[in-house]
Amino acid sequence: MKAYLPWSARVIVSILFLVSAVSKMFPIWMFEKQLVDLGICGWCDAPYFSRLLIALEAAIGIAILQRHFLKRFVIPVTAFLLVAFCVHLSIEMVKHGAMNGNCGCFGQLIPMTPLEAFIKNVLTLGLLVYIYRTTEEYEKGHNRFMVPMFIYAVSAFGMFALFPFCPCEPETDNADATEVIEDTSMNQDTTAITAPIDSSSIVVTSPIQADHIVEIVEAAPAQVKSRFAEFKTIGGKKVNLDEGKKLVCFFAPGCDHCRETAKELKALAAKMKLPDTYIIFMDEEAFLIPEFLKETGFNKPYEVIDIPKFWTVLGSNASTPGLFYLWNGNIIKSFEGIEGNKFDAAALKTAIEQPYTGK
Repeated sequence: MKAYLPWSARVIVSILFLVSAVSKMFPIWMFEKQLVDLGICGWCDAPYFSRLLIALEAAIGIAILQRHFLKRFVIPVTAFLLVAFCVHLSIEMVKHGAMNGNCGCFGQLIPMTPLEAFIKNVLTLGLLVYIYRTTEEYEKGHNRFMVPMFIYAVSAFGMFALFPFCPCEPETDNADATEVIEDTSMNQDTTAITAPIDSSSIVVTSPIQADHIVEIVEAAPAQVKSRFAEFKTIGGKKVNLDEGKKLVCFFAPGCDHCRETAKELKALAAKMKLPDTYIIFMDEEAFLIPEFLKETGFNKPYEVIDIPKFWTVLGSNASTPGLFYLWNGNIIKSFEGIEGNKFDAAALKTAIEQPYTGK
């Protein structure tokens, strides 16, 4: 029985790293976003960093089961990676609390708090010490450094082959990009508006008409240039998102929560007239867009943009699904993510139906 313990420890470590690698792949853009949010890299570098780091975890999961340079390279590299993770988790626990949030160690597959992840890493370090003391690598002359390096090279090649991406295009400094201004003064508490429409907004048509028809012209906020103004063409048609009332949805094609939000919007549209609605899809699993539209029945004009630009416009600290109700470029109501500010159909309905008060 004792002879099997070292192998059991190696198998456990292997499973931990392989599961960690696979869980970060689906969806891989969530891991990319986490790297950017942590300040480790920018959006242009995130596709490279994410694939190389996932490949490293997968390679460790395989290399720990063989003996080539096991004690002189594989175990030290694994231990260094775990110590780096522990340092990062310690900082996160000091900043945000030991039990807050998902550390992302196992992606979205197995949510873990920073404290749980820290304990897991410490226990894994203990297993590595045990493996180091009880396992021998090949003798000199039979020990091949190229074996662990080949394992990592194949893992990295596999990651870039399975998850191809378009290199980030450098941003151009143009007038449109520098003039975009976001007016957040119109973000309103939808329960607080009770004032009636100003009488100056009532226009009476010609008195010679028999019925003296009165046309009500709705008061509206002054037009501003928002960060959404750069989308001048959506679905092959020219648009002006800063003119009138608009709904702009930010969805990831493979995001289940985005699909549920689209279904809720479809149901809401059956009860009331929604403003002109447009979808901005993230260019991740774009092949799922037809399935997304068929499943939700929410067939609106859409545009697909690359991941860096998607998060730049939505907000790097935001999350999907994102939805903005705009009025002349002013953000009247917004929703994002699946937690505190998640989509609420009733709140959107109230925001759309209430009049502008001039505040």
